[in-house]
Amino acid sequence: MTKKGIIKDINGPIVTIILPGVANGEQVKIGELGLYGEVISLQGSEALVQIYESTEMVRPGEPVEGLSHPLSVELGPGLMGGIFDGVQRPLEKMFLQAGDQIPRGLSPDSLDRESQWTFTPTESLEPNTQVSGGIQLGSVQETESVLHRILVPPDVSGELIEIAPQGDYSLDQTIAQVKTANGEIRRLKLFHRWPVRQPRPYQHRDHSSEPLITGQRILDTFFPLLKGGKGAVPGPFGAGKTMVQHQVARWSNADIVIYVGCGERGNELVDVLDSFPDLKDPYTGRSLMERTLLVANTSNMPVVAREASIYVGITIAEYYRDQGHDVVMLADSTSRWAEALREVSGRLGQMPVEEGYPAYLASRLSAFYERAGRVETHDCGKGSVSLIGAVSPPGGDFSEPVTSHTKEIIQTFWALSKELADARHYPAIDWVDSFSADVSTAAAWWHEQVDRNWEKRRGQALSMLARDAELSRIVNLVGPEALSSAQRWILEGAALIKEGVLQQSALDPVDTFSSPEKQFLLLDTLLTIYDQGADLIELGVPVQELSNLPILAKLRRCKEVYDSDQLDQLRAFREQAIKSFESIRSEYAQRGEQTS
Repeated sequence: MTKKGIIKDINGPIVTIILPGVANGEQVKIGELGLYGEVISLQGSEALVQIYESTEMVRPGEPVEGLSHPLSVELGPGLMGGIFDGVQRPLEKMFLQAGDQIPRGLSPDSLDRESQWTFTPTESLEPNTQVSGGIQLGSVQETESVLHRILVPPDVSGELIEIAPQGDYSLDQTIAQVKTANGEIRRLKLFHRWPVRQPRPYQHRDHSSEPLITGQRILDTFFPLLKGGKGAVPGPFGAGKTMVQHQVARWSNADIVIYVGCGERGNELVDVLDSFPDLKDPYTGRSLMERTLLVANTSNMPVVAREASIYVGITIAEYYRDQGHDVVMLADSTSRWAEALREVSGRLGQMPVEEGYPAYLASRLSAFYERAGRVETHDCGKGSVSLIGAVSPPGGDFSEPVTSHTKEIIQTFWALSKELADARHYPAIDWVDSFSADVSTAAAWWHEQVDRNWEKRRGQALSMLARDAELSRIVNLVGPEALSSAQRWILEGAALIKEGVLQQSALDPVDTFSSPEKQFLLLDTLLTIYDQGADLIELGVPVQELSNLPILAKLRRCKEVYDSDQLDQLRAFREQAIKSFESIRSEYAQRGEQTS
């Protein structure tokens, strides 16, 4: 039964309505324009509604209609390659209908109802069997890269009465019928709806043991994130947060990529929308958009839709996780989402706490990040959602509330440095402030798949970088002459690591991606050269002679000379570098014999 009411009061995106029988969290349609909103507070028949669009020219007394369901998303074939706004309205379809200036109240179906999909039922599924949420009814080849498994919705269980044969079906056609315990017949389609603020159920959580490989050396080798892990990329304006997320989206070994532009500047999202369709998937050679979904909600869009956008993204991520896929979701940025919370809470008259944010900021952040994880699905094996949120602290202050609360929740922290960015060191991830809680778990994978010395070499490099920071302070105070030859060689070795491993150009066709094997080979080569040089300095070789060796310049550049398919050539170059140091050793050994 349709519920009717009227608008009582308007306060920006917050509207007070009178609607008997409305439920908290229910979606409503507001005014003559038919703007969509969500009930966030309820007192009797009077409710507060947050509207997803501008309420300009909307007047008290206009009609209100209750829709009897919460904010939900449509989940089914046709999501991949899509570009949606913060409440899952398809932007391309809206553009075709209305042009550049999209009118308020326009709300087309999220998924195309006219497209036909070839449905292949599960062979082992027969009528009269019991089914429940998460059971696979069949599959659809959504794109060349993604097999879309059609699942029984989580809120449906009972006896399977009928399942459609293989054939082409539209989203509105029935593909199965289930008789529930109370005798109700539920007609299942290729898609279903699910509330975005309600996590989708699963069998149980599973401990992840495989790192998310991004092809970025400082991330994979030094601060790994597991599949199903929670990570954050905090940094000031201009430090490269968006570029780091673009690289993860492009190169990570996930099955599905979901990019949520939450309150970011329009020009940055335009770059994403322009560049992603032209990118090739490095794992399939096809278009990256075949396994990518974009949620675009820029800073000039309604603030309430910004608050909803990350829930839309994470719900779609959970849906593909339930199909047994590994999903990576990138939220850029959670700071803008938190600012939306602050604005709405201010209009509601709620008591502000730290820097004006609502008291529930930490719990909302925690609840959001907890929806990441690796799980055992009901019928499709294991799936995961890796969640990486960008954080934009004002002035780069990591002690502000959003960054500090996020730091307590996540497992991997990729801290960006303005100083490194100003020095043209990219990615500008600070190896001092960054951390990963998953190193020991990732080490087991690296030791089995790449080399058993990974954890040892990683620790040696980080120790050298920490020692470099101490010695650099001394140099800044009293000059390099105060250091011993061994200490000056530490500075040289740290420079090799910084330039030869940590720096990585996203624009270089060779250097933009490094396989795990190449990452370790580069690191091990540079540390081996450092060890050889340290031995030579003990024999009395001047540090200046070692620092001026032409082979060191070549070592710094070999990351962009040899790609991940040229490891044999890289190993040959490594042997050449080692021999150049051994020749110096032989020369000084002969000098020592002649002197004696």
